[in-house]
Amino acid sequence: MEIVRRSEISYEEFIENHVKPGIPIVFTNASKVWKANGLLTPDWLRSKFGERLTSHNNQDFTMNQILDLVENSTESNPAPYPFLYNIPNQLPELMEYIQPVGLNYALPNWIDSKLFKKGHWGNAIELFIGGPGGKFPYVHLDYYHLSAWVNQLYGEKRFTVFPRGQDHLLYPDPSNYWRSQVNIFDIDYDNFPLMKQATPISFTVGPGETLYIPFGIWHSAYSLTPTLSVAFDQLSSHNSIDFIKDVWKLKKEYGKIKAAYNVGYATLSCMACKVGDIMGIKR
Repeated sequence: MEIVRRSEISYEEFIENHVKPGIPIVFTNASKVWKANGLLTPDWLRSKFGERLTSHNNQDFTMNQILDLVENSTESNPAPYPFLYNIPNQLPELMEYIQPVGLNYALPNWIDSKLFKKGHWGNAIELFIGGPGGKFPYVHLDYYHLSAWVNQLYGEKRFTVFPRGQDHLLYPDPSNYWRSQVNIFDIDYDNFPLMKQATPISFTVGPGETLYIPFGIWHSAYSLTPTLSVAFDQLSSHNSIDFIKDVWKLKKEYGKIKAAYNVGYATLSCMACKVGDIMGIKR
């Protein structure tokens, strides 16, 4: 698998060559439709949201404190990663700067349906803030087998992805299947020998670029510089079956009756969204 970088691609080509086969792509200018493109910088965030709070590891931080940590971060002494803001809830003023959220490519997105506004279905739109050396040491899948869109608006990140079909090589955590037990930045081949057969692909995503990560693709990220990115998830007919399976896996820890209810709700909601697509209903 090769990571394609495209400045121009039709929606139809995107679906056929990337969504259906599950191949990531870097859009080099998809976020040009956002006001945030070229505007979102540490200084701008300080001026707009300097005292806005979020938490990391049960500790509260203001935006100013976070950016101070990030701007002093080094690879040998990285700032905590990632600092997250749920944009609709914590930074609602930012929403007008990231319209249309789907960039005219993440369509349809059933997560936008009112049916999925109730409860937590992985339907967050988040601002990620990190500094040099900030990383997910573990490879992971996005919960609910949702497809991920990462819009890099400031700084550079290096991503690592693994083509589909390598789940067994990545040693999923038995207690959390969506997370690998392997630290890909310091692989212990004695304990994880099958990793020698895995084929990771690493590449850099820079300012103004957007990475599409199809559902079922294991991935991780490493901040090379101070970074600001906006990420959101997508649900459609392409990943609805795996989505429903994950609803069962994630909800059954609260009891099988509750899990069955959630699976039923998710199934009926997906069916309604699919009918809506056929009828041309806009969300």
